[in-house]
Order: sequence, then structure tokens, then C-alpha cells
Amino acid sequence: MSGRRVVFWRHGRTSWNAASRFQGTIDVALDEVGLLQAERAARDLATLAPDRIVASDLDRARSTAERLASLVGLPVEIDPDLRETYAGSWQGLGRDEIVAADGDAFREWLAGADVRAGGGEARSEVAARVTASVSRHLATIPLGGTLVIASHGGAIRAGIGAMLGLPLEHWSSLGGLVNCAWSVLEEMADARWRLQEHNARSLPEEVEDEL
Repeated sequence: MSGRRVVFWRHGRTSWNAASRFQGTIDVALDEVGLLQAERAARDLATLAPDRIVASDLDRARSTAERLASLVGLPVEIDPDLRETYAGSWQGLGRDEIVAADGDAFREWLAGADVRAGGGEARSEVAARVTASVSRHLATIPLGGTLVIASHGGAIRAGIGAMLGLPLEHWSSLGGLVNCAWSVLEEMADARWRLQEHNARSLPEEVEDEL
């Protein structure tokens, strides 16, 4: 690998994930399953020898990142720009409750439209802050180095879509990440990014370019 690498790592499970409640920016801690997921994933990601680990300031992402940091001897740097989408009135509600209260807007949001989730943030706004954060932290990553970003499912998908240069209406074609899975973007020679792994729970392998 010659270019830099960004590993987007979703946090482990919380009780609200298990109950399918919209967390958004509400600070919900990892449950016992989430802690075990983070410990297991950290052992794999440690073999990538990350240069920096940066996490959302929400506990579920920070606690996930701390499992990796303790293995590789790095601090967890905190960046609020890596938070999950602020979802306004939808936060704390289950899917059926959101549909009952705001069904049309929720269906538009699920289809990938750039609407404000629960009157909160639009996907384009989330992508702007996530990519700005990645750019800041990449500034000190050496050629061939690895930046690990511990964040949230919606924020990660928006960030990946923007970094790949996909039209916003196509971001929903990127499948969501399960808890504690990761996606790997690799920098190309022309400063563009390519997606090497998505929603992975095994380590990426080198792939030869097609001749």
C-alpha cells in the first residue's frame, strides 16, 4: 500500500441498537455485547498498526476506540464533528413511532433524500463535518499510514459517499454498517479515494489492479 488509509469503524452495540431506537446524538453507552464486539474487533484492527485513532465524543464511539488504543499504545483523540446525525424529534423513538409521527419525511429520508432528519441535520451537512474532520486528522498521517475513525453508522456512510465523490442520491447504495464493523478507504495517486472494504469484520487484503 502506497497511499494513506482511512478505517471507518462503527461503534459496538448499545441497548438502543438492540431495541431499534434512533440514537442520533443522544449519548447511549455500549451494552455488554457491544463491549465484547469492540474488544474482538480491536484485536484485528491492532494488526494494521494505526498512526492515529480519532473518535466521536459520544461514549459509544469513544469507548469502542479505547479498546484499540489500549492495544496499540495510542491516545484516543476526540472530535465532535464525528458525531452521529442530529435527528431532532426522531431521537429516542423506534421506527414505528417515527412513522406514526412523521411518516412522509421518514420515508424520504430512508430513500436517501437530503431532508432534515426529524428537523435536525441533513445528510449533506453530516458529510461536510465528517470529511472536514478526516482531512484535518489526515494532515499528519505519513504516506502508507493509517487513520482509524471511530464513529457512527449514518455519519460514516455520509462521509464515505462524499469522499468517494458519489452523487448524494447514490449514497444509500452503500449498505449500512453493522455494529463494530469497519470500512477501509485507500488513497489513490490522483488524491481520489477508493473503497477497499465495506461492512467488514475481517482484515483487508491487498488486491492487484486489473491489467
